[in-house]
Amino acid sequence: MGTRPLLNRRLEGMGSTIFAEMSALAVATGSINLGQGFPDTDGPREIAEAAARAVLDGRGNQYPPGPGIPELRAAVTEHQQRWYGLSYDPDREVLITAGATEAIAAALLALLEPGDEVIALEPFYDSYAACIAMAGAARVPLTLRAPGFRPDLDELRTLITPRTRLLLINTPHNPTGTVLTPDELRGIAELACEHDLLVITDEVYEHLVFAGAHRPLAALPGMRERTVSISSAGKTFSFTGWKVGWVTGTPELVAAVRTAKQYLTFVSAGPFQYAVADALRLPDGYFDTLRADHLRKRDLLAEGLAAAGFDVYRPDGTYFITTDITPLGETDGLEFCRKLPERCGVVAIPNVVFYDNTEAGRSQVRWAFCKRDDVLAEAVARLGRL
Repeated sequence: MGTRPLLNRRLEGMGSTIFAEMSALAVATGSINLGQGFPDTDGPREIAEAAARAVLDGRGNQYPPGPGIPELRAAVTEHQQRWYGLSYDPDREVLITAGATEAIAAALLALLEPGDEVIALEPFYDSYAACIAMAGAARVPLTLRAPGFRPDLDELRTLITPRTRLLLINTPHNPTGTVLTPDELRGIAELACEHDLLVITDEVYEHLVFAGAHRPLAALPGMRERTVSISSAGKTFSFTGWKVGWVTGTPELVAAVRTAKQYLTFVSAGPFQYAVADALRLPDGYFDTLRADHLRKRDLLAEGLAAAGFDVYRPDGTYFITTDITPLGETDGLEFCRKLPERCGVVAIPNVVFYDNTEAGRSQVRWAFCKRDDVLAEAVARLGRL
């Protein structure tokens, strides 16, 4: 096989995710896993029963339609209209994917050429970097800096070059919990229009906003025709293993993304698509309770982390809290997280893995609070040993 490395050089350094490492460490040490962002309880029973009925009734057990089942595409359009006043054609402007992760991958692979540049909010979710690399493009970070983690729109303007193809915007933002304000969204939209840029928005935490409200970038003037909007069922309905996501956009954008998507998974999650269609139509009370429950969990963990000595950046959205370990006399978040399970039986994620500008995130650690109250309370008690 010669001396050439087996792994495509574009993926160099991306062999194993930090989530796999830390989850394995949690199992090996019997630690509480506040690292990977998945709930430890399932979503609504009636939605799980809807999935079971679909399986038993033979709905979705064979290949569903490539764009997704009509019932779910219709439910997605109803959801966008209900919450944001956005109108989409379920037959031409909606695409169902294997979670938001595949939607992001398909969008980037479809819309980028080698040599293009993508400006993304940093710290960024690890799949962004991998998918941009697989497309042969270059990522350009717009760094959100502690303690506010706000985007600097003047800096964004300076980052745009003739090679800039698109902006990759995540709001509510993982891992910082930042929710972009109307003024920030307007500023981003104006730059996108001025420079004729495409935009991909990752909005999977749209129903987990604790201050203000989620506002889709696609709703702003001039943005619908240039924006690929992405969300999923996993975070909103606590069925992360079902991997049901969706893309909305103009017929031309959706057709481009579908072209790439069909060669990734082709189709997926047939029976679960029927259940998610029901979930999207749940009454407002469900979404209100989801938000209130997670707000309570956020505050429980935030107060415990502060009491343990961390500098806590309380988030406005998502189900992650970012902290700084400097007050504990620590400076290296990666080393801290690798030793934490043995020290007190808790696992977290070092934010530095989400940064190109590693110094900006070296001392930050991310914690997931989408866990049962008793689990969070026990984690807080263990962290008190620090």
